[in-house]
Amino acid sequence: MSPDRRANLIAAGLFALGFAILGLFYLSSTGVLSAQNGPADDGVLDTGGPYLVIEVAGSTSGEIVIDLRDDVSPAHSARMIELAEAGAYDGVVFHRVIDGFMAQTGDVRHGVHGGDLSMAGFGGSDLPNLPAEFSRLPFDRGVVGMARSQAPDSANSQFFIMFAPAPNLDGQYTVIGRVVEGMDVVDTIRRGDPRNNGAVTDPDRMERVTIRR
Repeated sequence: MSPDRRANLIAAGLFALGFAILGLFYLSSTGVLSAQNGPADDGVLDTGGPYLVIEVAGSTSGEIVIDLRDDVSPAHSARMIELAEAGAYDGVVFHRVIDGFMAQTGDVRHGVHGGDLSMAGFGGSDLPNLPAEFSRLPFDRGVVGMARSQAPDSANSQFFIMFAPAPNLDGQYTVIGRVVEGMDVVDTIRRGDPRNNGAVTDPDRMERVTIRR
């Protein structure tokens, strides 16, 4: 294994551990045990896109539309667009789903449906990692954030959608957008085992991901 490859795996492992700790701390401190049904945010303003459109398949189906915030996280939004337009996100599973917290996906290397998913969550794309674009936007229900390791400038392709508010994440992860359509679909994504960091057996997937402008 090359030094670069080993470093990437270590970084991904640190993300999985660190993010799980943040999530479990949040759940234990708030008592949130399940997703909260309802709109992502009654008063949120749709900024007009570009939109990431996710067709979900598996135990549930439907369409999720994410308004990308290219005004606050332009480099991360550009990365999402680049990967979606290249078809890299097609077939990628929701490998970690923690009830009452978030659903994570986007591992274009190890998380493709039909392949060996034992390393799902430990990979990214072949593109370089991104410098953090932290903002004042809160991690409310329906907000989409970019996954990273403990190093702030380590986001690449993985992202997560919030089931419920998690203020402990505010200013710690880059907000890349918000679900403006399809939170009912997000709420039905298959959950993972909380005893195993939310790892999902037979996970649902992003069947097709496109960009709408």
